[in-house]
Amino acid sequence: MKKFLLSALALLPIMAFGQATNNFTLKGKVANLNAPAKAYLVYRLGANSITDSSAVTNGNFAFDGVVMFPVNASLFIDYKGIGFDKYIAQNFPDGSPSKTADMLNLYLEKGDINVTSADSVAKGVVSGSPTNTDNIKLKGQLKGVIEKAQKLAAEAKAATPAQQGSAAFQNAMQAKYKQIQDEQRNILKTFITNNPNSYLSLLALASVGGPSPDVAEVEPLYNGLSDEVKATEQAKILKNSIDNLKITAIGAQAPDFIQNDVNGVPVKLSSFRGKYVLIDFWASWCGPCRQENPNVVRNFNKYKGKNFTILGVSLDKESGKAAWLAAIKNDGLTWTQVSDLKYWNNMVAGLYGVQSIPQNFLIDPQGKIVAKNLRGDDLDAKLEQLLGKI
Repeated sequence: MKKFLLSALALLPIMAFGQATNNFTLKGKVANLNAPAKAYLVYRLGANSITDSSAVTNGNFAFDGVVMFPVNASLFIDYKGIGFDKYIAQNFPDGSPSKTADMLNLYLEKGDINVTSADSVAKGVVSGSPTNTDNIKLKGQLKGVIEKAQKLAAEAKAATPAQQGSAAFQNAMQAKYKQIQDEQRNILKTFITNNPNSYLSLLALASVGGPSPDVAEVEPLYNGLSDEVKATEQAKILKNSIDNLKITAIGAQAPDFIQNDVNGVPVKLSSFRGKYVLIDFWASWCGPCRQENPNVVRNFNKYKGKNFTILGVSLDKESGKAAWLAAIKNDGLTWTQVSDLKYWNNMVAGLYGVQSIPQNFLIDPQGKIVAKNLRGDDLDAKLEQLLGKI
């Protein structure tokens, strides 16, 4: 559910390519704090992570620096002045903020930015920055979606082990999750359309696509951005990614490949020509994949007599080959399985632009991609549409 947090919109690749830098100044006022309290500002500049510090006097602190484009930053208040490393260790023991952590996520960009609060930086109000103003607006629009996501996460956590292992429960949760995703996507698309000159629209566009974007959906949104936004290096990177998506877009000819099966025998995708083939990317170490496997097994058994099969592509490691073979047996995956055992460097995953799993592509008898990312009941519905009701 973390994908619903707006801060995730800033996780585009951070690359500079010589783009002109912009000066920023960040001034803060939090209550009437004094030493030993210190403020810390963490952000990225190109490939480098920057951690800056400032003394706090009568609640005031200040930072200045340069950025190449608006970047996500984290502002911390260390009330005891114990030092940044100790502060992080104490307040983020498992990577998540504890109740004692006082931090604020914001964007740094050219110009003067102000943060003010009567008691804590976490409740700070950010002003003087177009991207932060847009961020506040978009967060307000997404508030209801985030609350629904949190409620669904709590529902899943409260389920009994028997429920969590039930295919019916998993499919129901997946349907609810997809509904929330669709709602979020529509909000983001509306924001992008209405704010073509906002850098936040560029970041939101990356979130619209998610780990497996649909080029037919994201390309028109990109084309609608202003020339100023599209001139940034981040936009050029995104445009290149969109162009690459066309290789595996719905309607495209599926890229052919050869990879060894569990016995080391080479298997070629085009050897399945004449059948509908679901290319299923998964791994033994992937929890969501293993949870989805019963659904995939059920659909395989239901439609295997109707010109349909599955080709599993595993992102397991060489050291995990035994776990891969055991998962195939334990999960009842009786269709062809291949892997080069190179983890995320799997050749086929790279060819298909796979950045998260489980993920799949449905190929028709002529070798064209007709659907992708079919999970839960969506897989059954699509196969029924193509192959007929059973």
